[in-house]
Amino acid sequence: MRVNKLQDSKRYYPFGQHLKEVFGEKVCKITVDAGFTCPNRDGKAGKGGCIYCSEGSHYLPSQYRNLPVSEQLTSSIVRIRNKFNINKFIAYFQAYSNTYAPADKLEKLYNEALSVDEIVGLSIGTRSDCLSNKTLDLLQEYAEKTYLWLEIGLQSIHDRTLKLINRGHTFEQFMNTVRRAKGRGFKICTHVILGLPGESSNDMMKTAKAVGESGIDGIKLHHLHILKGTPLEKIYLNKEFNLLDENTYVNLVCDFLECLPHDIIIQRLVGDAPKDRLIAPFWTSNKLDVINAIDKEMERRESYQGART
Repeated sequence: MRVNKLQDSKRYYPFGQHLKEVFGEKVCKITVDAGFTCPNRDGKAGKGGCIYCSEGSHYLPSQYRNLPVSEQLTSSIVRIRNKFNINKFIAYFQAYSNTYAPADKLEKLYNEALSVDEIVGLSIGTRSDCLSNKTLDLLQEYAEKTYLWLEIGLQSIHDRTLKLINRGHTFEQFMNTVRRAKGRGFKICTHVILGLPGESSNDMMKTAKAVGESGIDGIKLHHLHILKGTPLEKIYLNKEFNLLDENTYVNLVCDFLECLPHDIIIQRLVGDAPKDRLIAPFWTSNKLDVINAIDKEMERRESYQGART
């Protein structure tokens, strides 16, 4: 039996549907780079960052980098509005850890984003070790006046994997942060990577079930890709592990969706990367093709998000 929450056209709960339910129209997220770093880059929790993460920003067009947040937003709004006729936008603080600063700096940046008329909400990407109670209190204040998502990176529930990829935190530390963040008026999204070195399909489904039970509101799924200049590039070129092919990834995503509660909002099903930095894989060059393949596989199975819960 289909769950009423799901659209007839989708067998999972897509972010676009949720935004239309909230705002009554199409809303677009705009990435901004506010100049943050991460504690596993500057030495507080480690050095070098996550092994899959490249140095420098590739989150937005090069001509917008180093501009003030408000200028990044207005430049992107003009471009997107003219192309897609969208009038409402969410400012997505994406690059690195966007709560890794004193409260006064965070307030200045968040207020600058909200000063842009077309911005109707914030989405703030960060890590579990960059969310003190004081910072969560600040985010709660913003949730009282705007639509707000807190995006907390995880990637896997398995501590051996988190250590391998140099995350600098454990799954329990992530869960402690989620517990402290719940009930504050904003929604929580987490990020998971499928295909990390050493992980079996069973490992990934354990992540799906644990994340589904964690109390989060949304999730972003990402395939593992290899970027130039990263520690992972060296490991990959030494042929120490294999990347997922498209068919395997599509089936894993469908399995993952079946393990998630039906009301978790699916913000992303596949990642992307700048072509000039991508080593592999290349089957994601057209994200829409991959998403269509996921939709078709869910239809073939006659399945839906939450089927295994």
